[in-house]
Amino acid sequence: MDPDHLRTLPFFSSLSDKALDTVSACASETSVSAGELIVREGEYRYTLIVIETGTADVIKAGEIIASLGPGDVFGEMAILSGRERTADVVATSSTRLITLRKSHLDAISNELSEQLQALADERRGLQD
Repeated sequence: MDPDHLRTLPFFSSLSDKALDTVSACASETSVSAGELIVREGEYRYTLIVIETGTADVIKAGEIIASLGPGDVFGEMAILSGRERTADVVATSSTRLITLRKSHLDAISNELSEQLQALADERRGLQD
């Protein structure tokens, strides 16, 4: 994956060149179709997912609590807490995803820890 392309996504834009190189070497890209379940509530998967293109809805208790688009991130709560996923995420269009495992994030955690914590705090506020 091209580090310069990653830098165009807000979540990665402030990373150092070294951290971007780590992300580009470790990240996986995946495509999903509209209607496909990306994340299931209750799963224990420790990945951070960034939407590269497309859209998805976050669904909790059968209700859409957020709509996501290019540059949006999800999965941070499971990574930070070590707990199960707190909601389903379903693609609402053809969607391209960038996925990072927790072990890869640990290599750049100093640069991302504040961003991940702020994102998790914001999301917790939406669920309350």
